[in-house]
Amino acid sequence: MKFNAAQLTSRLWLGAVFLFLYLPIVTLIVLSFNASPLVTRWGGWSLRWYDALASDVEIIAGFMLSLKIAFLTACASVVLGTLAALALTRFKRFPGRTLFSGMVNSPLVMPEVIIGLSLLLMLVSVQRAFGFPERGLMTIWFAHTLLGMAYATVVVQSRLQEMNPQLEEAAQNLGCHPWQVFFLVTLPLISHAIGAAWLLTFTLSLDDVVLSSFLSGPGATTMPITIFSRARLGLSPSVNTVATLTVGVVGLGVLLASLWMARNERKRAQGRGTRYEKKRA
Repeated sequence: MKFNAAQLTSRLWLGAVFLFLYLPIVTLIVLSFNASPLVTRWGGWSLRWYDALASDVEIIAGFMLSLKIAFLTACASVVLGTLAALALTRFKRFPGRTLFSGMVNSPLVMPEVIIGLSLLLMLVSVQRAFGFPERGLMTIWFAHTLLGMAYATVVVQSRLQEMNPQLEEAAQNLGCHPWQVFFLVTLPLISHAIGAAWLLTFTLSLDDVVLSSFLSGPGATTMPITIFSRARLGLSPSVNTVATLTVGVVGLGVLLASLWMARNERKRAQGRGTRYEKKRA
């Protein structure tokens, strides 16, 4: 197989980009098996830092808290983002539409420091007035959901804009209730976008530091905050093991989601083929 100069250059450039993106991750995974206590010195292969991680109560508690918050954030962001995307896509004109669209998209361009500080001031005022909520899991979840909803809205809205509205109109003409149209027609067609939005918001919540720093409380320290505080005192190979496990969890989630999407796509393709064969018969 022959390649011309343009194809060779493009492939080399693509390889360089992938190398730039993934070489640090591969290096981190390899160093998690380093026997030396110094990150910059290779001391042979060892699982000593994974054994040490099993007894590290602080990092395990932070990791489990981060997973819990990320799961709740992804679910809430997808629900709220889908509703916001439906409102912006299906209703072209309603009072306050411009303001609503701007408020939904503002977290995408606003610095996280400003978001965290404003939420902290608001929640402190609410806590003084009503005694609730205490800073911890719930306040971090509020902040992450605010940011994740903006990303979920963009992802789902882009899919809704590409979808043919005549499919929903045909379902309504055949007697379907609006809720039936949504669950039987709209939701299956945007399921891939919802899955992508869920994975995106899950990852954003899992590695967030700024918002979590503002809204965390005693006994509610997430994994990124723990890693950041330890990194300021000097890198430890145990941090590499945590990062490796995080990469594994996220990678497994992406793999399962990709398989699920591919399976659904094959089913839809087979269904279209079956209907086409019946029409020909």
